[in-house]
Amino acid sequence: MRLFNTLALLPVLAVLIARPLCAQVTFGPSGAEGEPFRRQQWRVPSTDPEIAAHALLFRPAGAGPFRLAVIAHASTQNVLRRAQMPQPEYRALTAHLVARGFAVLVPERLGHGATGGRYVEDQGGCDEADYARAGRATAEEISLALDHLRKQEFIRRDAAVVIGHSAGGWGALALASADPEAISAIIAFAPGRGGHANDEPNRICAPHTLLAAAAAFGKGARVPVTWLVAANDSYFAPKFSQSLADAFRGSGGKVDFRVLPAVGSEGHWMIELEAGVNAASRELERALNLQKPVATRKP
Repeated sequence: MRLFNTLALLPVLAVLIARPLCAQVTFGPSGAEGEPFRRQQWRVPSTDPEIAAHALLFRPAGAGPFRLAVIAHASTQNVLRRAQMPQPEYRALTAHLVARGFAVLVPERLGHGATGGRYVEDQGGCDEADYARAGRATAEEISLALDHLRKQEFIRRDAAVVIGHSAGGWGALALASADPEAISAIIAFAPGRGGHANDEPNRICAPHTLLAAAAAFGKGARVPVTWLVAANDSYFAPKFSQSLADAFRGSGGKVDFRVLPAVGSEGHWMIELEAGVNAASRELERALNLQKPVATRKP
């Protein structure tokens, strides 16, 4: 019976993750502005030249140019959960940023939701997880979306901010070696991969491999990172998150690590809640107002 149920799901999964059928890939706005905050559907580049990633753009009133904030969403190794993911919005965080003059882009990545396509950031099995490769693949997706928006007339070319959540935060850490003239700050909410192994709280797949990858991301890092974790995060608990941040810092990365109060029933999702954004507001203000660091040459 279990084999029959699995086979019955295969056609459904094939539809959910199939490559979108389109004659031509186009980027830019794909709908009218709406509420709140001039909410607008966009299509942005992905690492697959035949797939335009779905995205939401929010911005303040006026013509700009605005500083850009890109929010990188969480992920999962579960193919069905990825395919069924609703388009991420991070409403409370978006409202916080738009109120401070930012245009906010929330792009989907390949293998998720309506964008579909191949899951390029697959970390592999639990024992042989390749967290460094997965993080760099996520970073490339974030970077393509960010670079496309930086070419728009209403966006400033400098001082963008990347805010990542969980796997999106892990990808943001991999971007810390980017040009600090283009990205002035990275804010990572509970960054990591492999948490809740086998859906068990406080269990992480191959934690030593994750620590080694964090150290690898710290090498040559030039963009300052604000690393935030809630006290009740059961994916990457504060003690383990501190170890990850120390590994990143020990290889040369600049990190401001903060443990925030418990939020909701599971702190890992604090970034999606108004209470979580309020709890992080002081750290957000500090990171958003960082003086632009002087560009340095990679070692």
